[in-house]
Amino acid sequence: MRVVMLGPPGAGKGTQARLLQEVMGIPQISTGDMLRAAQHNGSSLGATARRYMEAGQLVPDEVVIGLVEQRLAAADCTRGFILDGFPRTVAQARELDRLLAARGSGLDAVVAVEVPHEELIRRLSGRLVCRGCGAMYHAASNPPEQAARCDRCAGELYQREDDRPDQIAVRLALHAREVAPVEDFYRASGLLHPVAGTGTQDDVFERIRASLS
Repeated sequence: MRVVMLGPPGAGKGTQARLLQEVMGIPQISTGDMLRAAQHNGSSLGATARRYMEAGQLVPDEVVIGLVEQRLAAADCTRGFILDGFPRTVAQARELDRLLAARGSGLDAVVAVEVPHEELIRRLSGRLVCRGCGAMYHAASNPPEQAARCDRCAGELYQREDDRPDQIAVRLALHAREVAPVEDFYRASGLLHPVAGTGTQDDVFERIRASLS
């Protein structure tokens, strides 16, 4: 199955994509992880991505699309994949359709995880990230056993700059402008599956599985 996961920051789409990966046996492909790996892999696309990222600039569509194309050609994507964080624009969505059509396939579903604005702000403003292993916690709903220390590796926990209150509203507004047209694009093609992202992780996961069945 070939699935795209959409949703605003704080919606939990990355967590749900990882759960789907475990159950379905197909890889979760996070563009964030892919871009970070590209900084270190020595390829020409990776070197280009690194220049933009080190300059604090957005990586151009053609570079991101090239990295996605390389990743989808890997052997572990033969049976399907879960794209997390791509596409972010209609232009990227059209390119993804083109890439898949060239391989004789297409998307099976696009899951849009929906969470109320106030809940997104609550989730993001309390989020803590481990500097060591990247594990995520929440000050209220999922605190670490020891304050400011990761349960997994004892690494330092910190709040990302873009999770600070003054940045959250900016991120959510940018997402709404970018991704709403992408959802409209997939809704028109009958692929969009809106899923309520409130409740426990298990609640949301069961809704997603039901929408894909």
